[in-house]
Amino acid sequence: MIPAEHPCLSAQAHFRYGRIHLPVAPRCNIRCGYCDRRYDCANESRPGVTSEVISPEAALDRVERALRLDSRLRVAGVAGPGEPLANPATLETLRLIHARFPGLLLCLSTNGLVLSDALPELLDCGVSTLTVTVNTRSVVCAGHVYRTVGGSADAGAMAAFLSAQQEGVAKAAEAGLTVKINTVVIPGVNTGEIEEIACWAARAGAAVMNLMPLIPQASFRDNEPPSQALLDALRARARV
Repeated sequence: MIPAEHPCLSAQAHFRYGRIHLPVAPRCNIRCGYCDRRYDCANESRPGVTSEVISPEAALDRVERALRLDSRLRVAGVAGPGEPLANPATLETLRLIHARFPGLLLCLSTNGLVLSDALPELLDCGVSTLTVTVNTRSVVCAGHVYRTVGGSADAGAMAAFLSAQQEGVAKAAEAGLTVKINTVVIPGVNTGEIEEIACWAARAGAAVMNLMPLIPQASFRDNEPPSQALLDALRARARV
């Protein structure tokens, strides 16, 4: 069930309610080919970049100040700048916020590598919505999209990663969490399997899928981003 007041999941809530992302998680357990975390400036806003990493206590203080400024805030989330589930500070942050503001929706973004193991603690922290980035279901394609998974670049690591995503998404949905799938559209790399990913996501229990255009950087700095026409066509085929 999609929360009616989550602005990232509900079209009706998008212009009525707010959410805040808390940068408490610097470490990552995979290396995505499209990720470059070296830069940050006032005119830049992209995944993997933050002006500072804050402590769980500072995150709680930031939420308190945000609520004082605007009572329409409904969601507090941890999305990075690294992989939230590779950082103990993530769970500590979520516990602090849930104890202080039990009515606030808690959200987490993850690559899914350790989601299955972390799920009991996420539920205990009060997390109700989850975003999992799934860019492929193919081991061969994963070898192009990801530079390393858990420090390894071999096919076995890629296969284990895809299996972990499958298990994590299915268990999260079964546990009652609202799961959204984010997919970075990389022309010539994963565009041929977007519909397959959408079907997989539906079978696994995901409620929402979001197609995101590639930002050309890092290993994909010379790649062209998808055109609006391509995104529209893929969204129509995937029915998202």
